[in-house]
Amino acid sequence: MTDAHQERPGREELGRMLLSGGVLAADWAASFAAVPRASFLPALMWPFDMQTGQSVPVARSAAPDTWYAYADADVPVVTQWDDGQHSGLEPGTVSTSSASMPSVVFRMLNELDVRPGDRVLEIGTGTGWNAALLAHRLGVENVVTVELDSAVAAAARAALKGFGLAVPVIHRDGLKGYAEGAPYDRIIATCGFRSVPFAWVEQSRPGAVIVAPWGTHYGNADAVARLTVAHDGQSATGAFTGPVEFMKARAQRLPPVVHSAYVSGSASDRDKTSTALTESEFLGERFSVQRFALGLKLRECVHVVAEKRDGTRPVWFYGRTDRSWACVMFADGAEAQVWQSGPRRLWDEAESAYRWWEGRGKPGYDRFGLTVTAEGHSAWVDDPADSWPV
Repeated sequence: MTDAHQERPGREELGRMLLSGGVLAADWAASFAAVPRASFLPALMWPFDMQTGQSVPVARSAAPDTWYAYADADVPVVTQWDDGQHSGLEPGTVSTSSASMPSVVFRMLNELDVRPGDRVLEIGTGTGWNAALLAHRLGVENVVTVELDSAVAAAARAALKGFGLAVPVIHRDGLKGYAEGAPYDRIIATCGFRSVPFAWVEQSRPGAVIVAPWGTHYGNADAVARLTVAHDGQSATGAFTGPVEFMKARAQRLPPVVHSAYVSGSASDRDKTSTALTESEFLGERFSVQRFALGLKLRECVHVVAEKRDGTRPVWFYGRTDRSWACVMFADGAEAQVWQSGPRRLWDEAESAYRWWEGRGKPGYDRFGLTVTAEGHSAWVDDPADSWPV
């Protein structure tokens, strides 16, 4: 099946941009050309407008040119809000299913490094576009995809069938994998995880590759982990390839921190100090590697970066296992002030983690790695032997 708008100039421009940027590899170009994202997007969607920084409603029936322009753009598109409980045109509260940016999709497909005959399990079907790209490349018989949300699974199943690539869409929790179709040569996840299920390792062949967005509860950002399953099948390990940010697997979402449950009463039990660290050093940009590195060291800690007002920006830290908290107040042109309370001194831990990262030569994402075993996870720098539990 082909899309009537398949040869629109915007789609051709997107292809050129992805190719010139090295994101769309030559061996994926034919699948990009044959499988348009527009064929898998709903009639009402909420693309992310890069200029306004907001998700905007676009209905194909009301504004087809705008709808296709967003479908053919390198932007993420929300396709479901609030686990399907949302209705109406305006965005809901929490985005819970989406179509990722095409550049991210093809970056992760490149890292999957599929070969002819590979059997692939996808975790998180979403719209079905990613599964369709895999099926075009490898054959429908070699791809199976798992989706937790019944409505999302049904829509993707219909889109895949309608397009002529009827990949099996399994409605179940992807944390369990899909043992009925194992063993797999490749597993790819399209949602963010805080724990890689060992079931995926168990359902993989020795030497198989697992590509999954992973991060810690320290923040919402992820990094793509590219893991190789050991020959004895008892572990999977590999380096991170770079930053991303995905919707989290529903079972691993972190409930919002209730600030008032931590900070209340008088200030008599709060330690006040200062720090020479500056805002730009500690935070960097949104996807700066130091935030990811700190998350690997600050276990059971959440940080929240507040808006900057009148030259000051507070950054809060909350303990997940007790009511410890800390706040560092960065101020332009002045030394940052710090307040801490509770059994843990969370700012001291955060500053120590930053100094550790600095002392290791400020390693980038590609120097960090992850190892997954049946007992848990460990992170490492440069060498899996230099690891610690996360």
